[in-house]
Amino acid sequence: MSNIRNFSIVAHIDHGKSTLADRFIQHVGLVSERAFHDQLLDDMDLERERGITIKSQTVRLPYRSRDGSEYILNLIDTPGHVDFSYEVSRALAACEGILLLVDAAQGVEAQTVANLYAALEHDLTIIPVINKVDLDSADVERVREEIEQELGLDASEALLCSAKVGTGVEEVLEAIVERIPPAGRDMESSLKALIFDANYDPYRGSVISCRINRGSVRAGDEVKLMSIDSIHTVEEVGIFKLKMEEQKSLSAGEVGYIIAGIKNISDTRIGDTIILASDQSTDPLPGFKEVKPMVFSSIYPIERDTVGALDDAISRYKLNDASLTYSRDSSASLGQGFRCGFLGLLHLDIFQQRLEREFDVSVIMTAPSVEYQFVLTDGEEISVQNPQYYPNENEIERSLEPFVRASILIPDSYMGSVMKLCLGRRGVNPHYHYVGTGRMEVMIDMPLAEIIYDFYDRLKSITRGYGTFDYEFLEYREENLVKVDFLVNKEKVDALSIIVHRDRARQRGLEVCEGLKKEIPKHMFKIPIQAAIGNNVIARKTISALRKDVTAKCYGGDVTRKRKLLEKQAEGKKRMKMVGKVMIPQSAFVSVLKTNED
Repeated sequence: MSNIRNFSIVAHIDHGKSTLADRFIQHVGLVSERAFHDQLLDDMDLERERGITIKSQTVRLPYRSRDGSEYILNLIDTPGHVDFSYEVSRALAACEGILLLVDAAQGVEAQTVANLYAALEHDLTIIPVINKVDLDSADVERVREEIEQELGLDASEALLCSAKVGTGVEEVLEAIVERIPPAGRDMESSLKALIFDANYDPYRGSVISCRINRGSVRAGDEVKLMSIDSIHTVEEVGIFKLKMEEQKSLSAGEVGYIIAGIKNISDTRIGDTIILASDQSTDPLPGFKEVKPMVFSSIYPIERDTVGALDDAISRYKLNDASLTYSRDSSASLGQGFRCGFLGLLHLDIFQQRLEREFDVSVIMTAPSVEYQFVLTDGEEISVQNPQYYPNENEIERSLEPFVRASILIPDSYMGSVMKLCLGRRGVNPHYHYVGTGRMEVMIDMPLAEIIYDFYDRLKSITRGYGTFDYEFLEYREENLVKVDFLVNKEKVDALSIIVHRDRARQRGLEVCEGLKKEIPKHMFKIPIQAAIGNNVIARKTISALRKDVTAKCYGGDVTRKRKLLEKQAEGKKRMKMVGKVMIPQSAFVSVLKTNED
């Protein structure tokens, strides 16, 4: 057991975590040159297409050190995007140390700092690693200075490597076995294991990823999941190499999987503790902080009679993504569906794409919103995630909106553009300081609703990719909020409603009306699209009717013949408008997300 090291690689997005994991796998000979491909641990098509890690993956690396000793290195690769920070926190709970990767050209960025604090909370050993030292733009001394100033770590202990070309990889592996403490050795006590991940196999049920904190487990043992007090018989235990590999047993300090014939998806809870069925212990291992969703959206099946298939797909997806929250919902225009909570817009986007690809379920998603709080005239306080449940305007005494503290790291030459963007999104209380030569950190309080749409994309655009962004929830503040409804052909579409600040209501109303006008196809009659606050229309666009030239056959004669035909056509259009239904395509609901900023 003294030769087991459990560690994780954490860093800002695109600093080379997956590439370094690839080099480790190649260095220990776990894969042949012929079978190797980039992003070896990223097994989703989406991860390869986007070049990002979405799910943390585990792999066991057998390593022979320079002094000839044999070690087992359990590597847990993690995502870098802020929307998947919950994956990182779960990975850290199964480790004794981390490699904190910093790009030699980009330096310390927003998620680097956030990941450091997460590791300190878990009291982990931190090994700073400066990656991409082979780049022409690499500035190792500047990065060392940032590690000292921004992270408070000893930069003299930072290792230099280039995961792409393979230099310095062995030094990093040696540092892991020398600096990271060995995993626990409590073999004699009764079993206690922490579930940090799971996935669903249609033939074998839940496959539980766990870290054995003490004791051991083998096939045939009766185990209990503490949170729901359910007992199961272990069918198989094993370790993660590039594929699952069955073992006789798992012992204290090891990371592996347990299959116990758990068919009911809701029985497996991430953060739960596994003990032996005979154990009377009531003291579970500390799990993870309850994740708090920041963005909410309703999801509906395109075909109303497939809501059961959607329910099944979401429950299976939930096992693979513990940060998702959902509950039943319904809409007059879209039928039965679910209200889902996400950590951010990328999380929402990945969720929708994985549902369609992995579970073959096509869905419509409504415009994302955040959770607002309202104090009513009778003193009652309510929370509203869905604009459908916005209280009566006359009953509202105070409206409260969630604010976050944004941390933005940028080259100082972009300071003016970034401040203009932040202040345009109702940012307040800005302050900033230099973190190194030519680099600044801007701290500013912003409404969460203003950053969930396209703030990160806009920041990347105006800073030419050099700006990085992270945020943490601050508090609820009193603001003047209103609900904007959208009417298509004078019928309210509740799935399009949004809650916005009154000062931005007309601008957002015009943007959404314009987006709907582009997406809704022409019909045989005029379609008015209106944005309204209560009974007051604040914006309008009109989709013109498809026209047939009914006067084409009139090649001469009295003008009254043409007028008579046009009047007859107008009467038909009027009747059609009264009984005609407007078909709203799925893309129209997405148009609510778009803004028209330059």
